[in-house]
Amino acid sequence: MGAEDEPFLDDDAGRLVRPYTVSNGRTRPSIQMELLSWVMATGRRPRGYLALDHARALRLCGGPITVAEVAAHLKLPAAITKVVLSDLVDCGAVSTRAPSPVADPTDPSVLEAVLHGLQRRL
Repeated sequence: MGAEDEPFLDDDAGRLVRPYTVSNGRTRPSIQMELLSWVMATGRRPRGYLALDHARALRLCGGPITVAEVAAHLKLPAAITKVVLSDLVDCGAVSTRAPSPVADPTDPSVLEAVLHGLQRRL
């Protein structure tokens, strides 16, 4: 997906909408999430209007995906992505699951697996 497909992305300038506008200035999600937390769409349609980044995040959550992967696809900081995802959780459109207890985020093999997964998707 290139800049021509994204109305708020420019090849030279990058993102034209500042990340804090995506989250209405909020920097803290309403629920606790880790970068390796899993998110997935519930199939429920949120009522009302979804902002562009919320709609894009919801489409990404068609299958289990980590918060880190959603952030990479949206090209947003993880903190802002967590706010967007928590909005979707609050309206019942997305559910979350904590990362596997065996997935130690400081374990080099886990970090390497996340890196390889992100590289495959980008």
